[in-house]
Amino acid sequence: MNPVRKAVFPVAGLGTRFLPATKAIPKEMLPVVDKPLIQYAVEEAIAAGITDLIFVTGRSKRAIEDHFDTMPDLEAELTAKGKHELLEIVRGILPANINCIFIRQPAPLGLGHAVLCAEPAVGNEPFAVLLPDDLLDADVSVTKQLVDVARANNGSVLAVQDVERKDTSKYGIVDTHEAAGATAEVFGMVEKPKPEEAPSTLAVVGRYVLEGEIFDHLRKIGKGAGGEIQLTDGIAALMNAQRKVFAHRYEGKRYDCGNKAGLFEATVALGRKYHGFE
Repeated sequence: MNPVRKAVFPVAGLGTRFLPATKAIPKEMLPVVDKPLIQYAVEEAIAAGITDLIFVTGRSKRAIEDHFDTMPDLEAELTAKGKHELLEIVRGILPANINCIFIRQPAPLGLGHAVLCAEPAVGNEPFAVLLPDDLLDADVSVTKQLVDVARANNGSVLAVQDVERKDTSKYGIVDTHEAAGATAEVFGMVEKPKPEEAPSTLAVVGRYVLEGEIFDHLRKIGKGAGGEIQLTDGIAALMNAQRKVFAHRYEGKRYDCGNKAGLFEATVALGRKYHGFE
């Protein structure tokens, strides 16, 4: 597999669970301690060797673009006031070698459609997909873990975690036949199965490394569950085309920041771990 240098961040959602805060602020810009949620995902991708960040956005998402842009007025004010530590924080949001690309998703047609919107910027290269709602705190970037597995096995990789069987209806569940080790080949996927119908308790979380070939399948599969183009269906089509897909039990802690409780939990846990809050 070629080096993975591009990452797609689907950030077009409205964030209705966080209203009224998200009426004017993208949910990806909600803070976890002192950084917006999206920045944690970006830092994870950069730690995996990603150099091109592709944000698939929607209306009212301009704040994300502004966050990763330079702000000369702010930098000049911090310089004039001698606030050099804060100046370095602002300048260090993105390394100089990182490119940001912003693509508008014209309509909310599903995660698969959001990923498909990134095709002009990705091309036929392997790429990562990071869903910022999942904040993954790990000693080794979870995206890097997936990239290493993808290169070692020459295939696409999905991040998975064990969940309680009663919770399988909340996730996409993989069938690996044998899942004794950290990495196993995927032979099937079921979206939100009932506990008694789930092929395993390995749930897909918001990190993927995918081959560029998936774009062809996403164009062809049409609408699936909920009348949307589902990324899960595209991955299933990839497997049907005899392309190998692997599930990897990542090392790290996941915080589901797509809901208020998860965002609060992440703020408390990361505040204690990295900032010494009690």
